[in-house]
Amino acid sequence: MNTPAATPHSSAQNGFSYSRPFFEDLVDTALAHAKRLGATDAGAEASEGCGLSVSVRKGELENVERNRDKSLGVTVYIGNRRGNASTSDFSKAAIEQTVQAAYDIARFTAEDPMAGLPDVADVAVPSEQRQDLDLFHPWPIDSAQAAQIALQTEAAALKVDKRITNSEGASVSAQQSHFFSAHTHGFRGGYASSRHSISVSPIAGRGDDMQRDYWYSSHRHPADLASPEAIGRYAAERALSRLKSRKIATTHCPVLFESPLAAGLLGALVQALSGGALYRKSSFLLNSLGQQVLPSHIDLSEDPFVLRGKGSSPFDDEGVRVQPRSVISAGRVQGYFLSSYSARKLEMKTTGNAGGSHNLVLSSRLTRAGDDLDAMLKKLGTGLFVTELMGQGVNYVTGDYSRGASGFWVEKGRIAYPVQEITIAGNMKDMLLGIEAVGADTYNYGAKTVGSILINHMKLAGS
Repeated sequence: MNTPAATPHSSAQNGFSYSRPFFEDLVDTALAHAKRLGATDAGAEASEGCGLSVSVRKGELENVERNRDKSLGVTVYIGNRRGNASTSDFSKAAIEQTVQAAYDIARFTAEDPMAGLPDVADVAVPSEQRQDLDLFHPWPIDSAQAAQIALQTEAAALKVDKRITNSEGASVSAQQSHFFSAHTHGFRGGYASSRHSISVSPIAGRGDDMQRDYWYSSHRHPADLASPEAIGRYAAERALSRLKSRKIATTHCPVLFESPLAAGLLGALVQALSGGALYRKSSFLLNSLGQQVLPSHIDLSEDPFVLRGKGSSPFDDEGVRVQPRSVISAGRVQGYFLSSYSARKLEMKTTGNAGGSHNLVLSSRLTRAGDDLDAMLKKLGTGLFVTELMGQGVNYVTGDYSRGASGFWVEKGRIAYPVQEITIAGNMKDMLLGIEAVGADTYNYGAKTVGSILINHMKLAGS
């Protein structure tokens, strides 16, 4: 097999089959061939991922899956025409065929004045790339060890109470990857990262009164994961708390979103402030720069440089420099989430968000250290505490929001009983402006961190 000059050094200490120098040579070979074909500009990225996933159910091993994949992606520009192709074959012939395919696609693609690599002035140079973000921590476990952890997690859930009668299983995942990327506007960079998780889903009750719930822990470093016993116990307690759920009558009331669900509300806000939605005019927050979209006590910050952060990166997917910033201050929008392309479409500058947001934190200036979940239930008073949502009921053009929900009815600041088979509805503009409080019970979901969120008024459709 013909390959670039470097050899794919297998690295026993990190489990990868290919070395950084090999990837650098692979990418340089692709870029050089693109230039030989006559490309105006080009970019390439070589990557490798590998991992182990193990699942168990009712004390028995159910599935063991090992994954290992590799890819070389090439983007070629001929003026403002763009072509992209990829391959998992790293031979010299395959590289040249892939570059040729991307070049041919660009030749026959319509011109797009906004297409192109990021502006040279926006590209992160090596001195600006904060490499030591502590993102890579391989978890050296084999399938037997992973199965043992999964079994411990499930056993911990099953032994909490006799009313935990079944299980949808427990799983353990250990994943890692690395890449190197470069393009002809001067960018060169790459890094390794890891992501590991433990989860379990127990079932409580029998017959017509059965409820399931789940819990998980996910981190870049295995040492940061919650213990199997803690995950299992909490998942079981969540399932038990939902037994004897009832329906409630249609009403209007305040709604408290549990912190994991509050992260979903934050996700909807990010989507509405993203360049793709804005230039397509498919956002309920069009022309919102400088506008009040949240109460004056709410701030939203972004920090790409959080050590071990799930949304941390020394640069974005285009090689553009990133930096901490205020996205929303005192409820007013300070900036959007833009890639180079969407920024050009909006006649703005990229914000370094090609590939998504980086470690967002939604906070309230009114939040106090003691504002845990109990305190937030007291702030709710009488209303709905939501712990599960179903469906994808957000219309990003109008902001209309309607989701199936279950949770707990709260009276005078105390949980009265579990509820299910209800629908909560409102409009995202009103919901965002109606945020009365954000809890100190912060939860990290992917690249988003937020506490429970109390919204002053929503419609509940019940029986």
